[in-house]
Amino acid sequence: MRKVLLPALATLLVTSLVPAVATAAGSGGEAPGAPGTHPSWLPADKTGFGTAREAGSDIWFTLQAGRMSEVYYPDLSTPSVRSLELVVSDGRSFATVDSSARAQQVRRVDSGSLTYEQTITDDQHRWRLRKTYVTDPARASVLVDVDFTSLTGRPYQLYAVADPDLTNDGSDDSARASGPLLTANDAKTAAALTAAPSFTSTTVGYDGASDGITQLTKTRRLTPYASASKGNVVLTGQTAADGVRSRHVTLALGMGANSSAAAANAQASQRRGFRDAERAYDRGWAGYLRTVSRPPSSLKTGSERDLYTASVLTLAASEDKHHPGAFIASPSMPWRFGNNDPAYSPSGTYHLVWPRDLYQIATGLLAAGDRAAANRSADYLFGTQQLPDGHLPQNSNVDGKPYWTSVQLDETAFPIVLAQQLGRADLWPGVKKAADFLLDYRADNGKASPYTQQERWEEQDGYSPSTIAAVLAGLVCAADLASRNGAAADARRYLAAADAFKAGLAKQTITTNGPLSKDPYFVRLTKDGDANAGTKYNLGNSSVTMDQRAVTDAGFLELVRLGVYAPDDPVIRNSVKVTDADISYTTPNGQFWHRYTKDGYGEQADGSPWDYTFPSESRTTFGRLWPLLAGERGEYELAAGDRAAAAGRLRDLGRVASSADTMPEQVWDENPPSGEPGFAPGTPTGSATPLAWTHAQYVRLAWAVRDGSVIEQPAVVRCHFLGC
Repeated sequence: MRKVLLPALATLLVTSLVPAVATAAGSGGEAPGAPGTHPSWLPADKTGFGTAREAGSDIWFTLQAGRMSEVYYPDLSTPSVRSLELVVSDGRSFATVDSSARAQQVRRVDSGSLTYEQTITDDQHRWRLRKTYVTDPARASVLVDVDFTSLTGRPYQLYAVADPDLTNDGSDDSARASGPLLTANDAKTAAALTAAPSFTSTTVGYDGASDGITQLTKTRRLTPYASASKGNVVLTGQTAADGVRSRHVTLALGMGANSSAAAANAQASQRRGFRDAERAYDRGWAGYLRTVSRPPSSLKTGSERDLYTASVLTLAASEDKHHPGAFIASPSMPWRFGNNDPAYSPSGTYHLVWPRDLYQIATGLLAAGDRAAANRSADYLFGTQQLPDGHLPQNSNVDGKPYWTSVQLDETAFPIVLAQQLGRADLWPGVKKAADFLLDYRADNGKASPYTQQERWEEQDGYSPSTIAAVLAGLVCAADLASRNGAAADARRYLAAADAFKAGLAKQTITTNGPLSKDPYFVRLTKDGDANAGTKYNLGNSSVTMDQRAVTDAGFLELVRLGVYAPDDPVIRNSVKVTDADISYTTPNGQFWHRYTKDGYGEQADGSPWDYTFPSESRTTFGRLWPLLAGERGEYELAAGDRAAAAGRLRDLGRVASSADTMPEQVWDENPPSGEPGFAPGTPTGSATPLAWTHAQYVRLAWAVRDGSVIEQPAVVRCHFLGC
């Protein structure tokens, strides 16, 4: 879809700068141009993510590039609105979308809440917009407080343009303009847009053909169409604000099961008023923060403490309100995942629940003092266990329905570890099913556990150090829970299997003849269970084919974090050196790591979006640096007794956040796109942001640095493998 940048337009021969007298809203009949352009979602680099704490407000908003981007309703797996943008025009010579302005600032208004403010200044310095966002704690509405200022002293026209893509599909929506009320609906969901003061003119249309931005681009005026029957519809209303005599307007985007319910929500929020809703919104988050721990002393500056608080709030906001314990990975759809092409329509990633990510989120919230959230997560995980075999889904919608269906053994093991950490002996029936699956798993190719169909980066099958670390920890934790439930035979069986898997780990994952060091080191994975074999495989993501001995990642550090290997083990120490030399890069914001050698999961060489359809061996996409891996390194350094180094990792991890405290999946690396601004190494890419795992790693590391130890390491695992 277009609607990214609109330049100043050629002057039309119109004499007046003031708006034409408003035509009766919706008097023009059916909009032309059905069904409109193919719908797609906005880029994933969100600078804000908010919702009310209250369960009655089952709506979430995101911010991106100076506008409101995706709105989720009625749950966190269902994006239902693509954008809400503002357009400024003088009625004759220009019509400029607010998100196109280069001068944009975003901040959290209250350090203890998820209230956001965007300030946008026109590139020609003609106008300034200040927009503040909350959701109404009592209902499914987003409220936007808009302050519009003319910087020239001349009155301008201000329009609101909403693009609903209802129920995660923008191709089958209908829209109506009824006086000052704009609505859209499909078979399941509806949206309503209102303004206070009321819109002076309204219209609906089809994206790219008769929508408000297209109309204003061509004529600087709106043609008032009353309906758009089916397609990619857009709602547009002219506000009463002119930037001089009238500067203020409140927009309400209400959602509901039908147009009447959506309109009732928007209108009720308008009657309540923005300020009252904002106070209640902030009170809700302040009340939540009183139930968790204050920021730890390891955070030395006010900005670090603000980021910590924002991280806790972001994690809490990532929980669905209809499915307790269902925390999504990120409220975003990066790169091709947002295109709504046949492979990804309706959109899934990243607004799904991954058991691995949920384990990270739950342990982060547990560290922050939200034990109830961690317990809800454990209940959710075992409530979505796949029967009859007992494995956990690769990922699922918040209702537990699997989305992708590959088997990742670490995602079955981590829920067991979480249950043991929480002392949840009551979850033993599910734990037993999961542990038995870890023992009995056999892939379609006949290879048996700890071989996994996918390792933690979800791209390769094989024998993975990080996956095997999780399996070992899961089996030992299952043995502990078995003992608590009087199942001594199961406990012995799990411990014996863990010891057998540990005994095979070296042959499967440690090479003694690889090209990256003369001393033994862990490889990323092996395809055949022989780390000294020169077996080759294609790394995927438009990357290359390599000898498995030449591909490294830092996943072996999970063996230390979980208590399987000692931090001073010679192979661990040498593997640290190997990964530092092969896949790390020191940016102005600190040292960070690629996922693995020649990773291809990231933007193309020129900065354009990742697209997995490029032919293999092309090396046209480049996986960038992952900040959360600096957090994992910090936990290793704590295990090794180097608290100062871990504190440095915490500092570096905090440096990658946006001005409004959202933390990314990836940052630019040693090969940023050249010749273009905005690609400085160590700054966020267009990857999934906010990524809950990154925020969880920051929270967890902050407490670990304070305590001087790896706080989520299961003591039973450490005692079994290393002694108490």
